[in-house]
Amino acid sequence: MSRPVTLKLLPIESYPRPEHSDPLKFYYAPIFGKMYRGRVELCLGECTGGQRVLEVGYGSGLTFTNLQEMYDEIYGLDLDADAGKVQQTFDAMGIPTQLTNGSVLEMPYPDGHFDTVLLISILEHLKPEQQVKAFEEMRRVLKPGGQVVYGVPVERRLMVVMFRLLGYNIREHHFSTEKDVARAAEQVLEKVRIIQMYGRPKMTGAVYEVGHFVKKA
Repeated sequence: MSRPVTLKLLPIESYPRPEHSDPLKFYYAPIFGKMYRGRVELCLGECTGGQRVLEVGYGSGLTFTNLQEMYDEIYGLDLDADAGKVQQTFDAMGIPTQLTNGSVLEMPYPDGHFDTVLLISILEHLKPEQQVKAFEEMRRVLKPGGQVVYGVPVERRLMVVMFRLLGYNIREHHFSTEKDVARAAEQVLEKVRIIQMYGRPKMTGAVYEVGHFVKKA
Protein backbone atom coordinates (compact mmCIF):
# COMPACT_ATOMS: atom_id res chain seq x y z
CA MET A 1 0.00 0.00 0.00
CA SER A 2 1.14 3.55 -0.70
CA ARG A 3 2.11 5.69 2.28
CA PRO A 4 0.00 8.83 2.74
CA VAL A 5 2.18 11.80 1.78
CA THR A 6 1.50 15.53 1.77
CA LEU A 7 3.45 17.53 -0.81
CA LYS A 8 5.46 20.20 1.02
CA LEU A 9 5.05 23.09 -1.38
CA LEU A 10 7.02 26.26 -0.80
CA PRO A 11 5.49 29.69 -1.50
CA ILE A 12 5.45 29.96 -5.29
CA GLU A 13 7.84 32.93 -5.27
CA SER A 14 10.48 30.75 -3.57
CA TYR A 15 11.07 28.79 -6.76
CA PRO A 16 13.18 30.09 -9.66
CA ARG A 17 11.21 31.54 -12.53
CA PRO A 18 10.04 28.37 -14.32
CA GLU A 19 10.60 27.42 -17.92
CA HIS A 20 7.61 27.90 -20.23
CA SER A 21 6.85 24.16 -20.18
CA ASP A 22 6.95 23.91 -16.36
CA PRO A 23 3.42 23.53 -14.89
CA LEU A 24 4.39 25.16 -11.56
CA LYS A 25 1.39 27.52 -11.47
CA PHE A 26 -1.08 24.65 -11.80
CA TYR A 27 -0.09 23.29 -8.36
CA TYR A 28 -1.41 26.49 -6.78
CA ALA A 29 -4.60 26.76 -8.85
CA PRO A 30 -7.82 26.85 -6.79
CA ILE A 31 -9.62 24.14 -8.78
CA PHE A 32 -6.99 21.98 -10.44
CA GLY A 33 -4.27 22.40 -7.81
CA LYS A 34 -5.54 19.60 -5.58
CA MET A 35 -5.44 17.15 -8.49
CA TYR A 36 -1.90 18.21 -9.45
CA ARG A 37 -0.67 17.87 -5.88
CA GLY A 38 -2.43 14.53 -5.50
CA ARG A 39 -0.58 13.08 -8.47
CA VAL A 40 2.78 13.94 -6.94
CA GLU A 41 1.73 12.68 -3.52
CA LEU A 42 0.69 9.33 -4.99
CA CYS A 43 4.12 8.94 -6.59
CA LEU A 44 6.00 9.99 -3.45
CA GLY A 45 3.97 7.50 -1.45
CA GLU A 46 5.48 4.68 -3.51
CA CYS A 47 9.09 5.77 -2.89
CA THR A 48 10.79 3.53 -0.33
CA GLY A 49 13.79 5.71 0.55
CA GLY A 50 17.49 4.91 0.56
CA GLN A 51 20.82 6.52 -0.24
CA ARG A 52 20.28 8.08 -3.68
CA VAL A 53 17.23 9.14 -5.67
CA LEU A 54 17.17 10.43 -9.23
CA GLU A 55 14.21 12.50 -10.36
CA VAL A 56 13.93 12.68 -14.13
CA GLY A 57 12.09 15.88 -15.06
CA TYR A 58 12.57 17.69 -11.75
CA GLY A 59 11.40 21.06 -13.13
CA SER A 60 11.25 23.58 -10.29
CA GLY A 61 12.16 20.98 -7.67
CA LEU A 62 8.68 20.59 -6.14
CA THR A 63 9.47 17.16 -4.70
CA PHE A 64 12.82 18.00 -3.12
CA THR A 65 11.51 19.06 0.30
CA ASN A 66 9.85 15.64 0.58
CA LEU A 67 12.67 13.62 -0.97
CA GLN A 68 15.28 14.99 1.38
CA GLU A 69 13.41 13.29 4.24
CA MET A 70 13.70 9.90 2.53
CA TYR A 71 17.09 9.95 0.77
CA ASP A 72 20.64 10.99 1.63
CA GLU A 73 21.38 12.33 -1.86
CA ILE A 74 19.07 13.93 -4.44
CA TYR A 75 19.98 13.91 -8.12
CA GLY A 76 17.98 15.47 -10.93
CA LEU A 77 17.95 15.22 -14.73
CA ASP A 78 15.83 17.54 -16.87
CA LEU A 79 15.83 18.60 -20.51
CA ASP A 80 14.91 22.26 -19.98
CA ALA A 81 15.16 23.33 -16.33
CA ASP A 82 17.78 25.86 -15.25
CA ALA A 83 19.82 23.38 -13.21
CA GLY A 84 22.07 26.05 -11.69
CA LYS A 85 19.23 28.23 -10.41
CA VAL A 86 17.19 25.34 -9.05
CA GLN A 87 20.22 23.85 -7.31
CA GLN A 88 21.16 27.22 -5.84
CA THR A 89 17.63 27.68 -4.50
CA PHE A 90 17.65 24.41 -2.60
CA ASP A 91 21.28 24.65 -1.49
CA ALA A 92 20.29 27.89 0.26
CA MET A 93 17.59 25.96 2.16
CA GLY A 94 20.02 23.30 3.29
CA ILE A 95 18.76 20.74 0.77
CA PRO A 96 21.80 19.88 -1.37
CA THR A 97 21.09 18.54 -4.83
CA GLN A 98 23.08 17.38 -7.83
CA LEU A 99 21.21 18.60 -10.91
CA THR A 100 22.01 18.54 -14.58
CA ASN A 101 20.40 18.69 -18.01
CA GLY A 102 19.93 15.61 -20.15
CA SER A 103 17.62 12.90 -21.43
CA VAL A 104 16.27 9.74 -19.83
CA LEU A 105 17.24 7.97 -23.06
CA GLU A 106 20.95 8.49 -22.38
CA MET A 107 21.64 9.27 -18.74
CA PRO A 108 25.07 10.50 -17.54
CA TYR A 109 25.29 8.19 -14.52
CA PRO A 110 27.22 5.00 -13.76
CA ASP A 111 25.62 1.58 -13.57
CA GLY A 112 23.94 0.60 -10.32
CA HIS A 113 23.98 4.09 -8.80
CA PHE A 114 20.44 4.77 -7.55
CA ASP A 115 17.94 3.28 -5.12
CA THR A 116 15.03 5.04 -6.84
CA VAL A 117 14.34 6.64 -10.20
CA LEU A 118 11.29 8.90 -10.04
CA LEU A 119 9.45 10.31 -13.06
CA ILE A 120 6.29 12.37 -12.60
CA SER A 121 4.40 13.22 -15.80
CA ILE A 122 7.44 12.63 -18.02
CA LEU A 123 7.09 9.35 -19.92
CA GLU A 124 3.93 10.37 -21.79
CA HIS A 125 6.12 12.86 -23.68
CA LEU A 126 8.19 10.04 -25.21
CA LYS A 127 7.04 8.23 -28.32
CA PRO A 128 5.93 4.62 -27.83
CA GLU A 129 8.99 3.26 -29.63
CA GLN A 130 11.26 5.10 -27.15
CA GLN A 131 9.74 3.65 -24.00
CA VAL A 132 11.71 0.40 -23.81
CA LYS A 133 15.01 2.23 -24.28
CA ALA A 134 14.07 4.62 -21.47
CA PHE A 135 13.33 1.77 -19.08
CA GLU A 136 16.53 -0.01 -20.08
CA GLU A 137 18.46 3.11 -19.11
CA MET A 138 16.62 3.26 -15.80
CA ARG A 139 17.42 -0.38 -15.13
CA ARG A 140 21.07 0.28 -15.91
CA VAL A 141 21.46 3.08 -13.36
CA LEU A 142 19.48 1.28 -10.63
CA LYS A 143 21.06 -0.79 -7.90
CA PRO A 144 19.91 -4.42 -7.79
CA GLY A 145 16.53 -4.33 -6.08
CA GLY A 146 16.15 -0.61 -6.85
CA GLN A 147 12.82 0.84 -7.89
CA VAL A 148 11.29 2.93 -10.66
CA VAL A 149 8.26 5.00 -9.70
CA TYR A 150 6.49 6.82 -12.51
CA GLY A 151 3.26 8.72 -12.91
CA VAL A 152 1.44 9.31 -16.21
CA PRO A 153 -1.98 10.70 -17.14
CA VAL A 154 -4.69 8.24 -18.10
CA GLU A 155 -5.68 8.86 -21.70
CA ARG A 156 -9.33 9.92 -21.53
CA ARG A 157 -11.52 12.52 -23.19
CA LEU A 158 -12.12 14.23 -19.84
CA MET A 159 -8.40 14.75 -19.38
CA VAL A 160 -8.09 16.35 -22.81
CA VAL A 161 -10.96 18.72 -22.03
CA MET A 162 -9.51 19.66 -18.64
CA PHE A 163 -6.16 20.55 -20.13
CA ARG A 164 -7.87 22.63 -22.82
CA LEU A 165 -9.55 24.63 -20.05
CA LEU A 166 -6.04 25.36 -18.78
CA GLY A 167 -5.00 26.54 -22.24
CA TYR A 168 -2.87 23.45 -22.86
CA ASN A 169 -3.33 21.23 -25.93
CA ILE A 170 -1.96 17.91 -24.73
CA ARG A 171 -2.07 16.44 -28.23
CA GLU A 172 0.97 18.56 -29.03
CA HIS A 173 2.93 17.11 -26.10
CA HIS A 174 1.64 13.64 -25.12
CA PHE A 175 2.64 10.84 -27.47
CA SER A 176 2.35 7.72 -25.30
CA THR A 177 -0.62 6.48 -23.27
CA GLU A 178 -0.45 4.88 -19.84
CA LYS A 179 -0.80 1.51 -21.59
CA ASP A 180 2.27 2.17 -23.76
CA VAL A 181 4.30 3.03 -20.68
CA ALA A 182 3.19 0.05 -18.59
CA ARG A 183 3.79 -2.34 -21.48
CA ALA A 184 7.38 -1.16 -21.85
CA ALA A 185 8.04 -1.23 -18.10
CA GLU A 186 6.85 -4.83 -17.89
CA GLN A 187 9.30 -5.83 -20.63
CA VAL A 188 12.30 -4.51 -18.69
CA LEU A 189 11.49 -4.56 -14.97
CA GLU A 190 9.46 -6.52 -12.44
CA LYS A 191 6.06 -5.05 -11.58
CA VAL A 192 5.24 -4.39 -7.94
CA ARG A 193 1.93 -2.65 -8.61
CA ILE A 194 0.11 -0.12 -10.73
CA ILE A 195 -2.34 2.16 -8.95
CA GLN A 196 -4.78 4.71 -10.27
CA MET A 197 -5.99 8.08 -9.08
CA TYR A 198 -9.65 8.79 -9.73
CA GLY A 199 -11.38 12.04 -10.55
CA ARG A 200 -14.17 13.60 -8.52
CA PRO A 201 -16.73 12.21 -8.54
CA LYS A 202 -15.08 8.78 -8.74
CA MET A 203 -17.58 7.65 -11.35
CA THR A 204 -15.77 9.89 -13.85
CA GLY A 205 -13.00 7.29 -13.89
CA ALA A 206 -9.23 7.22 -13.46
CA VAL A 207 -7.26 10.34 -14.40
CA TYR A 208 -3.72 9.33 -13.41
CA GLU A 209 -1.71 6.13 -13.10
CA VAL A 210 1.34 5.39 -10.97
CA GLY A 211 3.63 2.47 -11.74
CA HIS A 212 6.00 0.89 -9.21
CA PHE A 213 8.59 -1.47 -10.72
CA VAL A 214 11.86 -2.95 -9.45
CA LYS A 215 15.13 -4.22 -10.87
CA LYS A 216 15.56 -7.85 -9.92
CA ALA A 217 18.38 -8.36 -7.43
